Amino acid sequence: MTITPSRSVATPPAAHRISLRLDLASGARIGPGKIAVLEEIARSGSISAAGRVLKMSYRRAWELVEDLNRHLGTPVVATAAGGARGGGAKLTVAGAALVAQYRAIEAASAAAATPHIAALSLAFGARE
Repeated sequence: MTITPSRSVATPPAAHRISLRLDLASGARIGPGKIAVLEEIARSGSISAAGRVLKMSYRRAWELVEDLNRHLGTPVVATAAGGARGGGAKLTVAGAALVAQYRAIEAASAAAATPHIAALSLAFGARE
């Protein structure tokens, strides 16, 4: 059986890292892929551009956003229809807060795990 890494989030080569997925009581599942989509939307102002950067279809990127909207009960991305001036997308206040809180949890988890990862590296000869 071949295990293929996610195409949506680049993995740093040969580095220890923590990857988190939060399962909220609302049913929302928030992990690196959804956060990457939100961050790319914030950078590019477009769901389709975010999908292209992350090598996923517009439909997949939109499904991830819609899943968050549905389970969180508030929009995380605001969209504007296309036309002469073009469309676009941007994070809502809730979307920006979600990204910030996820990254804060990720940083705190990494800091807390550092001595344990170092101990695993020593015990099993892994290289950092």
